Amino acid sequence: GSNLRKILLNRYFKGDFGSSINGPLSSNYGKTTQGGGGFSGQDSDKSGVSMHDIQCLLDKEGASELVADVIVSTKNDRIFSEAILLGIALLEGGNTQIQYSFYQQLNEQKKSEKFFKVLYDRMKTAQQEIRSTVTVNTIDLGSKKKEDDGDLTVSVRKNRVRDSNLHLKEGMKGQLTEASTATSKAYCVYRRGMDPEIDLMSAGTETANAEEKSSEEMTMSPAIVIMQPILRFLQLLCENHNRELQNFLRNQNNKTNYNLVCETLQFLDCICGSTTGGLGLLGLYINEKNVALVNQTLESLTEYCQGPCHENQTCIATHESNGIDIIIALILNDINPLGKYRMDLVLQLKNNASKLLLAIMESRHDSENAERILFNMRPRELVDVMKNAYNQGLESDHEEDTADDSISPKDVGHNIYILAHQLARHNKILQQMLKPGSEPDEGDEALKYYANHTAQIEIVRHDRTMEQIVFPVPNICEFLTHESKYRVFNTTERDEQGSKVNDFFQQSEDLYNEMKWQKKIRNNPALFWFSRHISLWGSISFNLAVFINLAVALFYPFGDDGDEVEQKYDFLLTFFLGTLSPLFSVLLWIAVAICTSMLFFFPKPVGIRPFLVSIMLRSIYTIGLGPTLILLGAANLCNKIVFLVSFVGNRGTFTRGYRAVIMDMAFLYHVAYVLVCMLGLCVHEFFYSFLLFDLVYREETLLNVIKSVTRNGRSIILTAVLALILVYLFSIVGFLFLKDDFTMEVERLKNRTPIADSGTVPTTTLTAMMGTCVKENCTATIPVIQSGEEVEEDGIERTCDTLLMCIVTVLNQGLRNGGGVGDVLRKPSKDEPLFAARVVYDLLFYFIVIIIVLNLIFGVIIDTFADLRSEKQKKEEILKTTCFICGLERDKFDNKTVSFEEHIKSEHNMWHYLCFIVLVRVKDPTEYTGPESYVAQMITEKNLDWFPRMRAMSLVSNEGDSEQNEIRNLQERLESTMSLVKQLSGQLAELKEQMTEQRKNKQRLGFLGSNAPHVNHHMPPH
Repeated sequence: GSNLRKILLNRYFKGDFGSSINGPLSSNYGKTTQGGGGFSGQDSDKSGVSMHDIQCLLDKEGASELVADVIVSTKNDRIFSEAILLGIALLEGGNTQIQYSFYQQLNEQKKSEKFFKVLYDRMKTAQQEIRSTVTVNTIDLGSKKKEDDGDLTVSVRKNRVRDSNLHLKEGMKGQLTEASTATSKAYCVYRRGMDPEIDLMSAGTETANAEEKSSEEMTMSPAIVIMQPILRFLQLLCENHNRELQNFLRNQNNKTNYNLVCETLQFLDCICGSTTGGLGLLGLYINEKNVALVNQTLESLTEYCQGPCHENQTCIATHESNGIDIIIALILNDINPLGKYRMDLVLQLKNNASKLLLAIMESRHDSENAERILFNMRPRELVDVMKNAYNQGLESDHEEDTADDSISPKDVGHNIYILAHQLARHNKILQQMLKPGSEPDEGDEALKYYANHTAQIEIVRHDRTMEQIVFPVPNICEFLTHESKYRVFNTTERDEQGSKVNDFFQQSEDLYNEMKWQKKIRNNPALFWFSRHISLWGSISFNLAVFINLAVALFYPFGDDGDEVEQKYDFLLTFFLGTLSPLFSVLLWIAVAICTSMLFFFPKPVGIRPFLVSIMLRSIYTIGLGPTLILLGAANLCNKIVFLVSFVGNRGTFTRGYRAVIMDMAFLYHVAYVLVCMLGLCVHEFFYSFLLFDLVYREETLLNVIKSVTRNGRSIILTAVLALILVYLFSIVGFLFLKDDFTMEVERLKNRTPIADSGTVPTTTLTAMMGTCVKENCTATIPVIQSGEEVEEDGIERTCDTLLMCIVTVLNQGLRNGGGVGDVLRKPSKDEPLFAARVVYDLLFYFIVIIIVLNLIFGVIIDTFADLRSEKQKKEEILKTTCFICGLERDKFDNKTVSFEEHIKSEHNMWHYLCFIVLVRVKDPTEYTGPESYVAQMITEKNLDWFPRMRAMSLVSNEGDSEQNEIRNLQERLESTMSLVKQLSGQLAELKEQMTEQRKNKQRLGFLGSNAPHVNHHMPPH
């Protein structure tokens, strides 16, 4: 079985645990406890099978059952250690199937009592071994040399170290060092007598390596070393917040239950010397040899609580040992001498301790655990620790010599700040200390940094309870541009329920990709500089387009053909620029200087326009209009190319695939803009006129004008089709019955055609000839024109000889005239037989086509524009008066403790929710807290129920606070009444005593008065 396990470990896990086979635990085992273990979940063997699949395959073949059976039955420490390591390999990465398999083995097959008894006994044995051989480190590393010749560790046999009010002074340290050296020598002699084979260190004659080896043998016995894989195994059993196994570790529902949660806390108490840490003595017990074991204990306890598991939280917080006090001391104390030469280990301890305290308070709606933590915690020390961590982070940033895998001091300080933020809800003094500016001379920069990089949100759980989450903002979120924030805030659409969360959540993926791209382009300073000024390039392009078109409109044609127009403009230019040449030149130079200086003192759009105008006039005066237009066109083309590069740099267009590039209409628009600039520069100046349409793209009002036609385009098109059908019907009627009425006046071009041997022959129109005949009473016959000559009717033309001509005439003239087609037809006489039909024809066309159909089209466009304007106003009103996340309106926060501005800035900040979504993406799943795990699952399912809807904790707490205030007032009244009653009772008791005393005095006086003569009679003489 042992050989089989070795083969499986070496084959499927590439020998990661191979170094541990020859011993209970390798020295680098602690690496597997960081970041969710030594496996990332993406490792695979040569065939490409994932580690998860390998784990499940081994479990299917009975690996988990083998581990459980071996742990229960074996008496061999070597086999037990290998079984634990195999269990760790199976559970690595939080494999839920393996967890369920272990739970089934232990619970359903009734192995839990023996299984947990073995682990419980191992913990008890380790604690006894620690108590019997406590390692006390008494080094003063202030005088420690590089050779570590002053490194002394002594083992003192004692039962238990208890706290005292004794402070270690310099003289006492020296005495303690001497005593520990003597004790070390005596202990070495004793060990040599008990076991001669052990290589013991001499009194200073052996090398430092031998000292370290002997010290490790004495301080880390196998019974203690085996605890690290055991605790790692228990941690992985609860990985991913497995609630069943978390409760199972505490209570197995057997005849004899073994509470491994409390036993783990007791082990932490034991390994840290069973001290409260109040005297700063933890450094005497925590050293480089056992710090990995302490870290593993803290991580296991954290995993027991997260999820949250309220029972385990209460179990740890209310335990009788010094566990909570030790965890607090790990955060507040310096842990010297370890911290003087291995600060990275101390930072890791503080980080894990702060995470454990946060896990104990996680998702709790009461204040019991927080008050228990605050009972022995001094707020001032907690704030000082986070400030010191921030300062250490600044020093390490300047030195830049920290290892890549080591934790940053700033991150440790950030976790402690979040812990303080959670505790500040229950402590007003701490809450005041965390406010930046409260103490400007004492580390205010650290508080500002942590406050700016910390966010909070509110989520809704499955049971519809709300919970507040405080989390560090991921560094990648700093790369989100202000343009993207503005675009998302103003363009996110509401769904049927009036919530913007759905659209906002769908955009989160693109925003995250944009953050990654922005982070990437920071490595390219030129591209980053261009992309950062994208709005400037857009303004310059639009202004250049306007000035180019002004030049074209005023001075085109530019006189390339030498015509009269060119001479006219040359005259104007010569007059204005030639006669006033010296003065105008000086004025232009002054204008250029003034406009250039305005670029530095005024906002960019304001300063750009005067600068461009002055440069353009100066160029026209110096080199002429044609070259100036070419220069402006080339400048506009280059500037738009820069804008396009900035646009791609900001949005990472090409990183999203070719399909996304094709579907990105904004990108295609800017590419078309560049092509038009090229056409205007290389083909003809009139192409520049298309650039003015950029105003529509830049202004939302003009976009609404376009949308008023396009939004209801289908309705408009169908109405236009109806109009065409009606025109077609009226054309048929006109062709059949009113063909002779379709005559209209036309004006032909006065073409002059030359005739042989003569000049030009004037043309005579039919109307003029008819008028002459009427005046001269001649016959109405028209003279016959000789062959080779032709006479055309000038002024009147028949327009309905064919149906197509009728359709064109009715469509063209009928729709463009206010009275319909009747305005252009022949005016009939009332004596004509078709006069009534003509009147009906004209009126029907006017009412049906002109009044009804055309006004339907105009009405659709006008109503759409009105709707767009009202929607815009409503959207602006919603942005100002409604919370983006929960949808609550401003008036809900009137007369409340939290204003609407504070609510949207702190409680329901939309960008904080985006940062939390990004945090869930970038964080290792095995490092999730309970709320993060819940939200990650909801995001995977695309379930948005975790967003608060029409709810806010401040409003709920206000309602609860009002009830609490009433109860508190009643309690205060009751207490005041009881105190008054107690006071009155005391006064009555005093009066009673006084009355009794007076009564006794009176009785005494009466008794003495009655017996006085008798007493005096028997008094003896002096």
